[in-house]
Amino acid sequence: MKIALLNHGCAKNLVDSELMLGMLAQKGHQVTLDETDADIVVVNTCSFIHDAEKESVQTILKLIQSGKKVIVTGCLPQKYKGELKKAIPEIVGMVGTSDIKEIADVVDKISENKEYVSKVSEKPQYLYPENIERQQITVGASSYIKIADGCNYHCGYCIIPNLRGEYHSRNIENILEEAKELVKKGVTEIVLIAQDTTSYGLDLYKKHALPELLEKLNQIEGLGWIRIMYAYPSQLTDELIDAVAKLDKVVKYIDLPLQHANKEILSAMRRPVMDYEELINKIRTRIPDVAIRTAFIVGYPGETEEQFNELYEFVKKMKFEKMGVFEYSREKNTVSYSMEHQVPAKIKKQRRNKLMNLQKKISREINESFIGKVIPCIVEGITDDGVVIMRSQYDAPEIDGMVYSKLNDNSVVPGDIENVKIERVDDYDLFGILQ
Repeated sequence: MKIALLNHGCAKNLVDSELMLGMLAQKGHQVTLDETDADIVVVNTCSFIHDAEKESVQTILKLIQSGKKVIVTGCLPQKYKGELKKAIPEIVGMVGTSDIKEIADVVDKISENKEYVSKVSEKPQYLYPENIERQQITVGASSYIKIADGCNYHCGYCIIPNLRGEYHSRNIENILEEAKELVKKGVTEIVLIAQDTTSYGLDLYKKHALPELLEKLNQIEGLGWIRIMYAYPSQLTDELIDAVAKLDKVVKYIDLPLQHANKEILSAMRRPVMDYEELINKIRTRIPDVAIRTAFIVGYPGETEEQFNELYEFVKKMKFEKMGVFEYSREKNTVSYSMEHQVPAKIKKQRRNKLMNLQKKISREINESFIGKVIPCIVEGITDDGVVIMRSQYDAPEIDGMVYSKLNDNSVVPGDIENVKIERVDDYDLFGILQ
């Protein structure tokens, strides 16, 4: 029987999908990425917000209609367990977020015509399956490494701790081993991910171990760039800031979702209430030429016009290099679900648009400062008509802008880091000439 896998959601889910493909291949299953060619399709789902759930459910229904046997894995079965099977009885198997090691067993049973198999732990406890070689869905210039999973915070809007369990770090040796393997496969940039990368090691080594991990990754021969995603404001230690500043392979890019700037809203969100302006200024002083990406939520229950304006003025003043804005999504089993003063959808949309329009101008202004400069960029690919698609160190894969250049006489290969002289820009992308 041929098995296909479709992945929904974040980069952390992508790693889980690649691990499941690795487990299936290890057990001798025929794996394909073309679901039309498969008998069984595994759908790894996202359940972070309602829209993501909707997308996952639509994929499941479409596959069932086309006659496929569908196994649902990840966040959706973890969140809904038996309810999901009742809602979509045709599902033949379910695997929870911390049960991915069971995937081959579930596939075997379904291949033997078992009616329905469910492996969803009541209380998820994620442990990374270290002895599995990931089958990469995307092998390109960069690859993700999951350094931990689970979360010990209970932010007011977030369901992740219910879906992923408590925070579990992987050990340094295993991460280094995986990084070296990826470099051997031709990966130039490694992107470190977790629900919160900055808490890495607290459970395992009783200390913030991310600076030490970065030091060791920095020594890997053939590795070009190291990027850290999902930093938590109160865990961004001076030691970590200094490590980013001094290690040559660690890109000068800090991904720091702040979520809001107003203290009452931060408190209601159960986020760190601290002086974010001071923190941003410290990062910028200690890491010259750093790019800071952040994210904000607008329309959290109780957010007044004044509180939103405070956030707007904060963004205007801080001029973040990169920024995402999300409308608050009301999720069951979160603290904010039953809070009073839910903000109407129309106002949430208006506030998001207002912030994003401001950011567009800021982004354009920052991009214009690159005109005439030569910057190193990682090659992502080359189009048929000779356009080289790249990213600067200030652009994370799949979320930030791109750098484009016409192919010159030099031959370039995806994964190469090339110098580009920037000639013109738009709101989010840069255009230049390979040097």
